Amino acid sequence: MGSVITVGIITASDKGSKGEREDLSAPVIRELVQSIQGQVIAYDMVADEQRLLEDKMKEYADEKKLDLVFTTGGTGFASRDVTPEATRAVVERLVPGIAEAMRWESLKITPKAMLSRAVAGIRGGTLIINLPGSPEAVRECLETILPALSHGIEILKGEAGECARS
Repeated sequence: MGSVITVGIITASDKGSKGEREDLSAPVIRELVQSIQGQVIAYDMVADEQRLLEDKMKEYADEKKLDLVFTTGGTGFASRDVTPEATRAVVERLVPGIAEAMRWESLKITPKAMLSRAVAGIRGGTLIINLPGSPEAVRECLETILPALSHGIEILKGEAGECARS
């Protein structure tokens, strides 16, 4: 296993950004990333505004140079759910397999998982992943993707070779 993985969490929540709702998903992310030597060094809660989300993702990737950024919330069908659009606007390369894996595993639990519009992608040396808003769904998704993420981050950081099996 390589070095510590620097992690940022961006919670998209209109009510949370006004202090009207407690963020229950970020603590789950904070707990589970420890399994891949993840250290959360940046956290923000922002309103469901595409520009605000884009700016925060750019800050985490371009200025803070984080390895991994998780968003939580804003991936559904509501008109204010714009996290996937913000993510697509800032990433340079999509990583569709991550979102596909999360939906696939979540579909085993609820048919509503197919309604997730979550995306994942790479900006520079930063992997950005949209997670759902509910703590339970965040836990399910992270338990699915975390085992592969550390290797992907090592490749992004230039610490590991490609994924071909020997």
